[in-house]
Amino acid sequence: MIDDMAAIRLGVFIAILALMMSLEWLFPARKLTKTPQTATMATRWLGNFGLLMISSLIARLILPLGLAGFALYATNQQWGLLHYLSLPLWLNIGVSILLLDMLIYWQHRLFHRIPSLWRLHKVHHADRHVDSSTALRFHPIEIIASLGIKAFAIVVLGIPAEAVILFEILLNGFAIFNHANIRLPANVEKLARLVLVTQVLHRIHHSQLMAESNTNFGFSIIWWDKLFGTYTAQASKPDALIDIGLTQYPNAKQNAWLNGLLWMPFSNKNK
Repeated sequence: MIDDMAAIRLGVFIAILALMMSLEWLFPARKLTKTPQTATMATRWLGNFGLLMISSLIARLILPLGLAGFALYATNQQWGLLHYLSLPLWLNIGVSILLLDMLIYWQHRLFHRIPSLWRLHKVHHADRHVDSSTALRFHPIEIIASLGIKAFAIVVLGIPAEAVILFEILLNGFAIFNHANIRLPANVEKLARLVLVTQVLHRIHHSQLMAESNTNFGFSIIWWDKLFGTYTAQASKPDALIDIGLTQYPNAKQNAWLNGLLWMPFSNKNK
């Protein structure tokens, strides 16, 4: 089952990534401003995809069967609170997905709040142009930390393997979706943002203004931000004019290469 679901997850990931990249090419929301310091799309993609490959390899070495395999083992050991509630499988999966989604929201907030974690997460925010490849741009150590947090939650809460697989598919899909350099039609955007983290809402999170960047932490549904008071509906500038990235990393070209991305958490620019 684990191997089959892993193949499905990979297939969905590739399909959504290909779709979003195609839409970005046909209907880009923001143009990449070209200056001597601007990284080309090819350079950005090489760096961002390079991080994905390294992180995936390390994750496979740490958890050969993935989080779903770990969840299956935890279930067989009868670990976790949900195990003792004896919920129907469909309800157990639904509750588990919501709990995991809220966990990722709070994890995201912690990575902005705690300086040592921000050193890792700033690799993601230093991208000066947000598109679907930015969803892949996470430092390997952050990926390892996230694996540990989710594994801990699986043990404590008793998350079933089915919920882990579905959640990972949703998390990957929504991350690519809301980072995509597209803009939904105004009427669709207005309705979608009632529930989902849209591209416009997530670009606010990538603003250079910390007052805006420290909002809209959700990856899929926007309810957690509204519930916990971190929702920003409108940036100080129109969507097309939001200054993206981090001010301490103005040279996008230097910070797009893989070696620069891997070294970034250990550099002196640690604000």
